[in-house]
Amino acid sequence: MLTKLFGSQARVKLLKVFVLNQNEKFYLRQLARDLKMQVNSVRRELENLQSFGLLIADEHRDLPTQEDQERNKTDKKYYHVDQDFVLFPEIKSLVVKSQILSSNEFVQKLKNACSPKVLILSGTLANNSKSQTDILLVGRFNREKIIPLISELEEDLGRELNYTIMDYREYRYRVDIADFFIYNIIHGKKIVLVDDEIAINKGKVK
Repeated sequence: MLTKLFGSQARVKLLKVFVLNQNEKFYLRQLARDLKMQVNSVRRELENLQSFGLLIADEHRDLPTQEDQERNKTDKKYYHVDQDFVLFPEIKSLVVKSQILSSNEFVQKLKNACSPKVLILSGTLANNSKSQTDILLVGRFNREKIIPLISELEEDLGRELNYTIMDYREYRYRVDIADFFIYNIIHGKKIVLVDDEIAINKGKVK
């Protein structure tokens, strides 16, 4: 959907990185490596987004380590999103909604492969900085079937995801004792895609 709207898959991948990590800075080769893209393609799209006004480029200064100094030979700038850009809220809304659509497709494929009792998006996928995981999956799963689906979702979202898989007994126990890890997921911002047991705002962000 976003590729059709913005006209470039490379541009969409970069948009997702910057919009979903709006307080972080990235350099050229880091993005090319993480997104598995050609350096020239990344450079071109970064320049386009900077000229559009969405990105700001900062020059390296006072690099503290030898690694940073070596990197500075080829990566002269850090890029970060301009949160004051007039269209930033609208672009962020589009990116988040596209994530939910991708996640819904993921749910359907997941249901075809197994029967999850709970599936919650948290962490960076729901703007919950206190959560230590992006995806919580509860139930009995065949990991050989699940991992390729998660990899496919990562490819669609253009980013690596942290995920947690646990059986229902462990999940209920950790809910009952107010386990810190689970508590931050359930009581923080989240997107509940599947919840057969405790029905917490299914499909909504809280």
